[in-house]
Amino acid sequence: MSEIDKNLYVYYRALCENAALLQSRVEHMQTDLCDKSGIASALKRRPEAIDGAYTWMEVYFAVPAGFDATLSDAVRLADLSPLIDGERHTEYFMDISSCA
Repeated sequence: MSEIDKNLYVYYRALCENAALLQSRVEHMQTDLCDKSGIASALKRRPEAIDGAYTWMEVYFAVPAGFDATLSDAVRLADLSPLIDGERHTEYFMDISSCA
């Protein structure tokens, strides 16, 4: 498996009161990342709030080696940290083909 075959998933919590601003900032950040690097992305959110906060998920598809640094810079420029409750957690997954 090459680095390009991995998808990056980033999840975190944000207070419900920050939802609209967070969504706007992340969408702009992801559009800018796509324009500059060609990386496709998605933004997801759990439908229910728990203790006044939603769990959010950013997905970046087929990321190259070194994308972590690119994303870190983008997050800083988008000023996401004040809107997030806790830390951003990252995990990589790869697609598995089935025989079906």
